[in-house]
Amino acid sequence: VQLQASGGGLVQAGGSLRLSCAASGNVFRVNVMGWYRQPPGKQRDFVAYITRGGNMDYADSVKGRFTISRDNAKNTVYLQMNSLKSEDTAVYYCATGETLGGFLGGSGSWGQGTQVTVSS
Repeated sequence: VQLQASGGGLVQAGGSLRLSCAASGNVFRVNVMGWYRQPPGKQRDFVAYITRGGNMDYADSVKGRFTISRDNAKNTVYLQMNSLKSEDTAVYYCATGETLGGFLGGSGSWGQGTQVTVSS
């Protein structure tokens, strides 16, 4: 599975951005799609996931501000990020998994990352 992410950029605190990630290749094997992020100098952390059936979950730090959605027909996952804070600054990575365990364990496919910078 190949992943192409887009939508990152520079935004002021309190602003919004929408990330997109399109999957191609053996997409029939993809059940879970979602996002991780890696702030400067820190480890990569889970942000949100959504399953093919629409089940989803978020990291506590983004609940109420970020919304994940998915268009199964287009094999694309989106991350709407509102009320952005400086601590949301990170490289955001799209990822997939055949199972939820595979997604959370990082054993699926990864995109190239897109930079999100929130200025305070």
